[in-house]
This record gives sequence, C-alpha cells and structure tokens, in this order.
Amino acid sequence: MDALSNAPAWTIRELGRQPFDRVWTAMETYTDTRGDDGADELWLVEHDPVFTLGQAGKPEHVLAPGDIPVVRTNRGGQVTYHGPGQLVAYPLVDLRRRGIGVREFVHRIEQALIDTLARWQIPAVRKDGAPGVYVHGEKIGALGLRVRHGCTFHGLAFNVAMDLEPFSRINPCGYAGLQVTSVLKSGGPATLSEVASVLVSELSTQLGLRPEATAAPPPLLHALPLPA
Repeated sequence: MDALSNAPAWTIRELGRQPFDRVWTAMETYTDTRGDDGADELWLVEHDPVFTLGQAGKPEHVLAPGDIPVVRTNRGGQVTYHGPGQLVAYPLVDLRRRGIGVREFVHRIEQALIDTLARWQIPAVRKDGAPGVYVHGEKIGALGLRVRHGCTFHGLAFNVAMDLEPFSRINPCGYAGLQVTSVLKSGGPATLSEVASVLVSELSTQLGLRPEATAAPPPLLHALPLPA
C-alpha cells in the first residue's frame, strides 16, 4: 500500500509558462483568502525571464540586468533569476495543520531536492547558513519563502535545462562569485516534466501529503489579465 494513501491531499497544478507577477499575485491572494480549511496546493511553473529581489535584497547584487526586468518581491532571500528551462515550485501549505515549523519546512524542501537529484545519481548537499541545494559547490536549487498566518507561499527554483548566463549578471542569492549549475549539466534529464514528476513525489513524501493532480488552473490565476 502507498505510504501516502491515507494522508491528507494537496492539489498539484501545472501552470505552464507564466509571467512572474501574475503568479505572485495569484498565490498571494490565495494565501490571504484560503481560510483555516483551505486546501494545500503545489503550483509548478516556468517563468518568463526575470530577476527577483527578496524583501531584504540588496540592489547592488544586481550587477548588469540588461533587458531582463528586476522585480522586488516579499519573499525571503536576496536575488535570483527565473527563466525558461527552470522548474519553479510554489508549495502553498498550512504549516499549522502539518505541525511543521519554518526551519523544518525549509529542511524538508531541501531534502526533496536532494532525493530528486539522487534518482539520477547526482550527489547534492545543503549548506549551513545558505538555504538551497548544491552539486559540487555549484547551486542547483534556490529557496525563497514567505509565511503569513502560518501558510507558506513563494517557494523553490530548480535549474533543469536552462541558459545559465543570466546568473552571471547578478550575485546569486547575494554571494559574489557563486557558480550555478543545472540538472542537465550535472548528467540528468533535460525535460521539466520528467523532473517535475519526481520532485512532486519527493515533496509529497517529505510533507506527508498525497498528490492529486488537476488540469485546472487556479481560479485566481485564470481571472487575472495578462500583462499588456
């Protein structure tokens, strides 16, 4: 019997490629309106090119953005890049219901990334004081979270098969000279769907939630107009 067969469910939504601002607005609204019985969800998305600065992010860590927009957000962390070929996962989870603290939540997300990479024999580790996951000293997965009323939003960015050049235009996560890598560069698959399938399984295991996929986009996202 599946270990999660009797676990609470969370809804898995694959949003395709979306502008960052649009998804940010939708997940923030969902968090503010979900109520005590609101369902936990996991949104998977590929973003248009954008640099995002965390709430306390320092603008000097954005070295030469060029034609890529820079967006100040309310997540934790410094600056990172999102773009095609990167899998972004937003776990919208009520930590109070799960009985998980914020630090433990971060630890479990990191472990899910480590276990995902292990499927392709890619050795990954975490670093004390530098949230995220690293392969041979190069960052492959970044975390930036926000918790409001015990519920999480924002999430993780997993470099699958992407152009890594834009990371040279910033100090990734606030660290000058930090090198980044990808699943493909490390010997893993090139398709987001293959990596997403494993990541969903590992996140579900770590959080004790049973995944239930739906083809429907979040109603709040569907209602938002696309940027002009």
